[in-house]
Amino acid sequence: MGRFGDATAVKEIAEGRYAVELDGGYGIAEALNGGYLLAVLSRAALAASPHAHPVATSAAFLRVAKPGPAEVVVETRRVGRTVAMSRVTLVQNGDALVDAQVTTGTLDADAEPVWEGGAPALPPLEDCVGATPAEVDRGFTDRVDLRFDPATLGWLDGKPSGRPEARAHFRLRDDDHPVDAHVLALAVDALFPVVFNTGAYGWAPTVELTWHMRAVPAPGRLAVHGTGRLVAGGWFDEEIEVRDSAGRLVAQSRQLARAGRGGK
Repeated sequence: MGRFGDATAVKEIAEGRYAVELDGGYGIAEALNGGYLLAVLSRAALAASPHAHPVATSAAFLRVAKPGPAEVVVETRRVGRTVAMSRVTLVQNGDALVDAQVTTGTLDADAEPVWEGGAPALPPLEDCVGATPAEVDRGFTDRVDLRFDPATLGWLDGKPSGRPEARAHFRLRDDDHPVDAHVLALAVDALFPVVFNTGAYGWAPTVELTWHMRAVPAPGRLAVHGTGRLVAGGWFDEEIEVRDSAGRLVAQSRQLARAGRGGK
C-alpha cells in the first residue's frame, strides 16, 4: 500500500466501527493535516458502502487530531442503487474530532464531460518552486511533493500578492500509491492557506470543509489551484480545484477557516 496507504488504513473492529493509527508524519506544527483526516474518513466510508467513490463530503472540524490510535464510526443513513449516505465521525480518546456526512457513489472512469470550464493557468513544473527533502523529518512537507507557482510565494519574503491565492503541482513522494480518491482528499487541503497572500500569517484552522470527487483521476501529478472570495473579521474562505495529468477536473472543495493575525 505504501506509506500513505498504511497511514490511512482502517480495520473493522465491529459493525460500523473502524480502528486507525493516525500517522504523525502527516502533521503540520501541532495538528494533523485536515486532508489527511478526510482521507481516513473516506476509507472508512467506502469500507461500509457498496459504492466505490466518496462523491461528496461535508466535514466539521471540532478538535485538533493528534498522532496515535483513533476510531472512525460510520452510521449508515441511506443505501440506494446509485448513492449511499453515512455520518462518519473520527473519535479519539472519547472525543469527536471530525464529524462528516459522506455520500458515496460509483463514477464511470470513461465518462466524458458534457461541458467543463477552462483550466486555470499553472506554470510548467520546471518553472515552479518546491522543497527538497531534508535529513530531519519535517512531517507533511516530506510526505508530499508540492511545486508552487512562484507568483503565489511572495508572502514568504514579506511581499504578499494581496490576493488570496495558491497554486502548485502535487504528488505523493510515496510513488507506490496510486492517484485515487483518498489522494484527492489529501490534495484539496494540501496548499498553504490562501489567506497568507493577504498578509494574514499564522495558524489558519479549518472550521468546515466540503469537497466533491468529480472524476476518476488519471495517473500522474495533480494541479491544485486555490483562491478565496472574502477575508474579513478573522475569517476567510478557500476554494480548491484539482485537475489530473490529463487536465480534467477531478476534485473541488470549499472551506471556511479562521485567519491568522495580520489580515484586514
